[in-house]
Amino acid sequence: MPALVFDCDGVLADTERDGHLPAFNETFAEFGLPVRWTDAEYAEKLKVGGGKERMRTLLTPDFVAAAGLPADPAALEEQLAGWHRRKTEIYTGIIRGGRIPPRPGVRRVAAQAYEAGWTLAVASTSAEASVRAVLELAMGPELAAHFGVFAGDVVRRKKPAPDIYALAVDRLGVDPSDAVAIEDSRNGMLAALGAGLTCAVTTSAYTEEEDFTGASLVVTSLGDPPPRETVSRVLSDPAGVHPGPWVVLADLAALLDAGARAGATAGGRSGTTGDGRSVTTPSGVSAAGSSDSAPPGADPRSR
Repeated sequence: MPALVFDCDGVLADTERDGHLPAFNETFAEFGLPVRWTDAEYAEKLKVGGGKERMRTLLTPDFVAAAGLPADPAALEEQLAGWHRRKTEIYTGIIRGGRIPPRPGVRRVAAQAYEAGWTLAVASTSAEASVRAVLELAMGPELAAHFGVFAGDVVRRKKPAPDIYALAVDRLGVDPSDAVAIEDSRNGMLAALGAGLTCAVTTSAYTEEEDFTGASLVVTSLGDPPPRETVSRVLSDPAGVHPGPWVVLADLAALLDAGARAGATAGGRSGTTGDGRSVTTPSGVSAAGSSDSAPPGADPRSR
C-alpha cells in the first residue's frame, strides 16, 4: 500500500513564528544570554538546519566572552546541549498548551489515508519530543498512534539531504515511488525528491516565496470543508490533478499515478544516501547531494 509522510514544522502546524521563536527567546532569557531574536533575524536563522545548530551560530568569540561562557569547547558544547534541552521543554509546553492550531486538512487527509490502508509517518529532523507533541496536537492521540516517527538526530545530514526520507521509507518497508511527502519548504521538497518520493507542498509563514519547482502540487494548505471551511488555493499543479476547494486523498493518489507514468516514460536514476543506502529517483533529481553542501539551487533552510 502507499505511504503518506508528513514533515512536521510548517506542515502539521505553523509552528516556527509562534512556537520555536518564542521558545528560543525564553530560553535565552532564562540562561541570561544577551540575545533575543527578532522575527526577521529568525527567518535568517531558519537557513541553518536544526535548533541546536541555530543556537551554535551564536557562539562567536565575542559572544562567548560577553556572556561569560567557558572557553573550553567540551564545556561550551555541554552548555549548548543544556540550552537546547530547555528550549525543547518550553516549546513542547507551548504546543501542549494549545496555543498553535493544527494546519487545515492535515488530520482529515491523514484519517482518509488511514481508512484506506495507507502507511502514515512523520519525517523531521526536529527533536523527537517536539515532533511527537505537534503530531498529537495535529492528529489527536488515537490517530497519532498509527504514525511512524522519524525525528531528531537519527540521520547525520539534515534536509535538503534526502537521508531522513530514505530512512523513513526503508524502515517502513515502502518503495519510495509509492510514497507521497507533504512538505512546506524548498529544502524539505528537495529532500523528499532526492529520496525518490513524490512531493506535495503546503506553503507556510516563512516559505511562501520559495521556489518549489519539482513539486507535483503546491497549495496554500490542504484546506477543509465546512463548518471550519478553509479553501485551498492551488499555486502550481504540474501533475494536472486539479484539486477542488480542499485536497483529498484521491488527489494524492493521482500524484502517485502521474509520477508512475512519468517514470515509465523518462526512466529513473539510482543514487545513494549519506549512509550508503541506494535509492532510485526520477530523472533530473539528485539522489543525495553533497555531504558538505546543499543541492544546486537549494535554500539552506532545513526542518
